[in-house]
Amino acid sequence: MVILASSICTKTGKALASRQFVEMPRTRIEGLLASFPKLMVPGQQHTTVETDTIRYLYQPIGEEMYAVLITTRQNNIVQDMDTLHLMARAVSDICDVTDQQDVVLRGFDIILAFDEIITQGYRDNVDLAKLRMITEMESQEEKIQEIIENNKQREAKQELKRQAKMFDQQRREAAKRGMGESSMGGMGSSGSILGGGRMGGSYEPLLSREPEPVRSFASASPTRSNTP
Repeated sequence: MVILASSICTKTGKALASRQFVEMPRTRIEGLLASFPKLMVPGQQHTTVETDTIRYLYQPIGEEMYAVLITTRQNNIVQDMDTLHLMARAVSDICDVTDQQDVVLRGFDIILAFDEIITQGYRDNVDLAKLRMITEMESQEEKIQEIIENNKQREAKQELKRQAKMFDQQRREAAKRGMGESSMGGMGSSGSILGGGRMGGSYEPLLSREPEPVRSFASASPTRSNTP
């Protein structure tokens, strides 16, 4: 028979990380884990509890959490206990089992480890040493992929900077050409500017084209006095 799920939960039955190996909605696995602590008998020595159809195998990890394997009652309990112990050791290798937040943060890595131990509900031929080797290889592959992605991002940024620099240079050259054409278009046909403008760095005199007309004044006749 197959393993139904492997999980990490708190002592109150709250799921922190869980991998289901049969089709099972989220509410179903959350309900199974929530029911698990209520089935435990205080002071009992064995680490299994059962319902009419379900068997829970569990092992404490840290002070506030359990590693839980959920199976049917027809499963080989000896083999399942060995699987449970490997699960608990794998979780201890991956994260700090005294910190629930760390378990949550490393939940994806925990699920990957569960997938290496159990495939489609059946225990794989893997031990802790092989599991560590697989995990390290996957970690190296992730690092290599991360390096490749970082290089791509860096090259993309450099390309954007190069294009921006080229565009800025083209804009400056276009602006220079436009200024030169406007300066040539503003020159008069005579090549001179009247009215006190600058020409060639010197001021041109203001010259009038018409001479000022000569003004004529009538001279007053002298007054003669008649002498008697």
